[in-house]
Amino acid sequence: MKAVTIYGIPNCDTMKKAFAALDAVNVKYSFHNYKKEGITNDKLRQWTAVIGVEQLVNKKGTTWRKLDPSAQADLANINKLLAWLEANPSAIKRPLIETGKKIVVGLEGLTSILP
Repeated sequence: MKAVTIYGIPNCDTMKKAFAALDAVNVKYSFHNYKKEGITNDKLRQWTAVIGVEQLVNKKGTTWRKLDPSAQADLANINKLLAWLEANPSAIKRPLIETGKKIVVGLEGLTSILP
């Protein structure tokens, strides 16, 4: 398997499951911690070009749900959404995994790339 980068927040239960799944099959990976390293607007644009907005934004999470409906509607504008995600990376679905040119999201996506 090509180099794997996993993006997320270390204390998230879903992330812990993803780390365990990768470790169980001895997949080497690097971890990008949103809390410490942030995420760039350019990287967010790359991801949305490949996986789309619906796959990227965690609309079930607290960060999204605490927005009032007018604020959520305002984020239909892609530029505003990406700026908001850059400032609020907790609203990005986790884990997000890059392997070569492939990008997968969530535990289901992770299992699809495991050996």
